[in-house]
Amino acid sequence: MPQGAAETDIHERLRLLEAEVLSLRERQHDMLRATPTGDSNVSDYLEQLPAVTATAPAAPPTGAKSKPAWPTVNVHGFFHADVGWFAQSALNIASVGDAQDGADFRRARLSASGDVARNVGYFMEYDFGFAGRPSFMDVYLDVRELSVGTLRIGQWRQPFGMDGLTSVKDILFLERSLPFMLTPFRQIGVGVFNTFPEERGTWAASTFRFPVDFYGGNVGDNGGFGMATRFTGLPYYQSDAQMVHLGFGYIGGDPANDLVRYQMTPEFFLNESGGPNVVPSGVPLGTPSFVDTGPIDTNFFHMINLEAAASYGSFHVQSEAYHVTVDRIADSTVNFFGAYAQMAYILTGEVRKYNKAGGAYGGVDPRCDFAPNCGWGAWEVATRYSYIDLNDDNVQGGRLTNLTFGVNWYLNPRAKFQFNYIHSFLDNPVFDRSDASIFAARAQLVF
Repeated sequence: MPQGAAETDIHERLRLLEAEVLSLRERQHDMLRATPTGDSNVSDYLEQLPAVTATAPAAPPTGAKSKPAWPTVNVHGFFHADVGWFAQSALNIASVGDAQDGADFRRARLSASGDVARNVGYFMEYDFGFAGRPSFMDVYLDVRELSVGTLRIGQWRQPFGMDGLTSVKDILFLERSLPFMLTPFRQIGVGVFNTFPEERGTWAASTFRFPVDFYGGNVGDNGGFGMATRFTGLPYYQSDAQMVHLGFGYIGGDPANDLVRYQMTPEFFLNESGGPNVVPSGVPLGTPSFVDTGPIDTNFFHMINLEAAASYGSFHVQSEAYHVTVDRIADSTVNFFGAYAQMAYILTGEVRKYNKAGGAYGGVDPRCDFAPNCGWGAWEVATRYSYIDLNDDNVQGGRLTNLTFGVNWYLNPRAKFQFNYIHSFLDNPVFDRSDASIFAARAQLVF
């Protein structure tokens, strides 16, 4: 029988049953009224019967199955649409190349998350904006409620550094700081994490394959592994508006190809993946790296990190220092260093959220969204000093210092505009000192 016909038949049966019940109630009341010595127990019972109306919920058909609780699926996504202009000195162009103006979807991601059991969840995110190819981002499963915390297996941001573990949707500037490029970011592996009592801090540890490609793959017999750990604490916490955060991290590894390479653009990046009919021959397809060590033959690398952050009302500061030691195969050990400090003030009085479970800052929710007859959203001003030194021994990757000024306009919790002015000071071992200015903006939408 077609589904529509079955539903019609059920409703008709219910209607007939309701009519029959109402008829029986009327007959019983008539009998009681006609019998003065009627049984009071029967009368009380009839008064307690629930009224039957035409709006009573229909019973499910015989044999119908209830919807299973698992799995659950939640779909998310966001994009970053960027535009930027470069103003380089002649010496800077000679040092790194002619950085092109342009526009780009820096990120365009889709993700799904949910649970497949009460204590087993998943997250799968893919980026369609970087370099013109779909890429794996965070792809993992979590097993929760274990005695040690949560077990995670897959590819994710390894536990190291506050800057790296702040969601890219909530970072203060268009890009993370210069020394962030030193970290082995997303890798495939297994890890465990948890919070301390009363969420006054976090701890995490992982082991992973290194390095992975755009799809989370890694092969190699000689090495190819790494490990990471991070500890954070809240020595002072009254609320997100009054808190002090401290942290320490270590990450190290033996790369599968016995090579590491550290390179970085000046905290802004544009890319085009067009062919020769789109981009003239000789024109770079992406923003050039301003510092670059080139490939370094490596037995093992060690990296440590120190974190500090604090909030007082609408004002918040954050700083980190990184130190990397590379144990080379054929040469002496080399050391690299990087650090940054940033601060911001929300002009409209909101407070930047702090994620106690992750030990990192979150976003800003405007008190009043940008809308007719409502308000202008939330406005934030920020500045950052960022530095990296890739010169040691016969490795001369260069030194780069950035001063960045930013304005963030939060239209609502899911849409914002960001405006950055970046001034880069490059100390190149071949071309000496040069500088460049960058004007950039971003539109972000999250759903």
